[in-house]
Amino acid sequence: MFKKINKIVNSSQHGKVLVRCSSVLPKGFNNDRARKHIDPVAALACLLGTVAGPAYAGFDIPTGVAAVPPTASPSPLFGATEFSAPLLMFEEFGLRTMPASPPSNTNSIPGPIDCDKTPDGKDLDDFLKEPLHPFPTEAANDALPNAWATLVNDCAGTFGKTVLEGRPSGKYFAHQRWDEFFPKVYFQSAQTGARTNLGLRDQYQRHGYSKGEFGSGGLYHFNGTLNGTTKGLEVRIHPKMPVQKPEALWTFDGTFPPKLLMARYGEPVLFRHYNALPMDPLANSGFGSYTISTHEHNGHSPAESDGYTAAFFYPGEFYDYHWPMILAGHDSINNPASDTKAGYPDGNGGIIKIRGDWRETMSTHWFHDHMLDFTAQNVYKGNAAMMNYYSAVDRGREPKSIKEARGDRRKPGYGCHYANPQNVNLCLPSGNALDWGNRDYDVNLLLADKAWDQDGQLSFNIFNTDGFLGDRITVNWVYKPYVDVRARRYRFRILNGSVSRYFKIALVNEQGQRVPSHMIANDGNIMEHAVPFPNAQSADLPSQGIAERYDIVVDFKNFVGQKLYFVNLLEHENGRGPKQAIPLANVLNGSYKADGIKGDPGVGKFLEFRVRPCERRGRPISCTDFSMNPADYEDGGLKMIPLPTFDKAELDNAIHRKFEFGRSSGTDEQPWTIRTDGGRGLTMDPHRLSAAPVEGTAEIWHIKNGGNGWSHPVHVHFEEGQILKRGGVEPPIWEKWARKDVYRIGPLSDSTDSVDVAIRFREFAGTYMEHCHNTQHEDKAMLMRWDILNPLKPIVLPTPVPGWEGVSYEPSFVLPTYLDGCDSPSANCQ
Repeated sequence: MFKKINKIVNSSQHGKVLVRCSSVLPKGFNNDRARKHIDPVAALACLLGTVAGPAYAGFDIPTGVAAVPPTASPSPLFGATEFSAPLLMFEEFGLRTMPASPPSNTNSIPGPIDCDKTPDGKDLDDFLKEPLHPFPTEAANDALPNAWATLVNDCAGTFGKTVLEGRPSGKYFAHQRWDEFFPKVYFQSAQTGARTNLGLRDQYQRHGYSKGEFGSGGLYHFNGTLNGTTKGLEVRIHPKMPVQKPEALWTFDGTFPPKLLMARYGEPVLFRHYNALPMDPLANSGFGSYTISTHEHNGHSPAESDGYTAAFFYPGEFYDYHWPMILAGHDSINNPASDTKAGYPDGNGGIIKIRGDWRETMSTHWFHDHMLDFTAQNVYKGNAAMMNYYSAVDRGREPKSIKEARGDRRKPGYGCHYANPQNVNLCLPSGNALDWGNRDYDVNLLLADKAWDQDGQLSFNIFNTDGFLGDRITVNWVYKPYVDVRARRYRFRILNGSVSRYFKIALVNEQGQRVPSHMIANDGNIMEHAVPFPNAQSADLPSQGIAERYDIVVDFKNFVGQKLYFVNLLEHENGRGPKQAIPLANVLNGSYKADGIKGDPGVGKFLEFRVRPCERRGRPISCTDFSMNPADYEDGGLKMIPLPTFDKAELDNAIHRKFEFGRSSGTDEQPWTIRTDGGRGLTMDPHRLSAAPVEGTAEIWHIKNGGNGWSHPVHVHFEEGQILKRGGVEPPIWEKWARKDVYRIGPLSDSTDSVDVAIRFREFAGTYMEHCHNTQHEDKAMLMRWDILNPLKPIVLPTPVPGWEGVSYEPSFVLPTYLDGCDSPSANCQ
């Protein structure tokens, strides 16, 4: 064991520690400094904890301890039972108007009292309430010192200088088209350790806890035990479970509920993300990095704001992310901004028209950490939030009457497409108390499996390279919650936010019978046609890989007083990938034992819907539902958002590229590789450019599985793609009518080992990524860089190298096929 510790402590490559544990420092420390900070006892404890932590004896869930004797146990529940805690509704960040000029305030984000601490919660809230300062700049502000400069020198070493903004300086990471898309609104948040919510965001909730179901007497006003506020809410995975410690869970503001950004097309956003994590890398409960990078998945945003994995920043710094909120095709389609379907709500029933292709409208996104080698740990630890895009076609408002649904010249944005084809609002289930962004009947759901130690603190296995699985399913960070719903239609935006677990969701009533639903969006993109479930190709929702989002509509009108359930049918034995879908009857009748010995503890019911009558404070209220009926939009009926198709000439002239995801040429510590255009398998190197499409062109990417039973949800940043073929044939109906950014490959019955995807590259240039979204695979190191080249200045950008003193650059290098892909003479794409 001590030889193992010594090997871990002393292993290095290019001066950087390879193995991650509480005894190992993240990047940015040389070996000599790292060894000074190593606690051998802590190292031993970390290794023993990894080997002997909580687990089931039969299945390797939680990951990493299947070989431990039968004394191993599941994550303890401390008396918590399933469906005994209310679902936490997401808390809005809230957007503020960008100030017209720099504010006079010069305060800095408050610092912690010591290297292993995070800032005081009240002090942090008081700072985040202040106007944005310093004022954002086109190029990074590297003139001001780190807000915690004194502590940096005490905790991290002596440096000649420090910086306040961690964005790489100079022209390469300057905000593209800054003046053209200058931010109209902003929000700021700090990544920090778990703490009690003090009500910071109450004033920024669009509903104000006074309107719709969030108002007094509504279903969600109480938010559990709290009366129209989040003040006093502790960070617990269940009310009966222990409070999470600041070292164990790091999230936005450090608080629950999980956070949601509600943004409109045409209203550019600036997100100032502060890093308020402990400066001591050991203060992490054994997992997670104190350096972070934020990826808005999958925004049409410039590369410098995409969250490149090597553009991370340190405690005491911030990074300004600039999200222009434009439609793809802004430069080439609908230039006069004359199409009413390309627009966004004006706040008073109208539509403000914008440039771009309305068929590229997106809806359900999320943003999360993308730190090099630490994405899995940091996202699992809490660095994840959801984001809803609002537009003319997806306004987040349904009509109050059929008259309003037909349309009104004074408030044209409220008219429904189903009532009059000239109207553009799809009128998806939402509510109507607000002009846009109603969430009464539009619910975000973040699914993730978790594990915790015998003290109830979040835990993670850092040594596993195949994939991490937890034994407890959470929704919006609550262990198997319930949610009250009205007897009407609802929209659910379902995100798989796990590290490695796939889901396959069935919706059933108390008798175990399937309840119909419709998929209306896939990966945040509203589809051309709604897809009913059950259907001829699948009785239940398709398998949902990590980071995939499925928006569905469910009608509860015939279930007053009843309970319905989401059920996960997809079995894992380990992190290799899902093994099989278990028949629904076997799950519900108990013949499948989801006990961790004979079956996967993640299989089974995980969310309960309690259907309430239409009443408020005991008095009947109208439950008339004027939201769209998705059955009207099935194939052969109306269209929601038509696909922006590729013409034959465009496809015939497209460059082809091949990316094979497997284990070819991998190492023990980094087994996962990507083969590009027939080359050898390569692990991640931020300096290497594997592909370089030219801005304004279209390409066809062939994404293939390396075999051997592994599954990979492959994510391509920035642009949405259309699946031309899955396994050489037409894709299933839920992909046929969809645009996507995550492409599942693997041996499941509703997946294949290959997909052929058509993608256009527009508006911005710079460095982006493609990777497996099983984030353990990504970190070990199934991740590659690709750049969009500016056709007027087709240069290969240098690679950022962050440090406490700021960000320097190193030269990049390219693969032989980076320009021409499979069309290159050196490529082998068979």
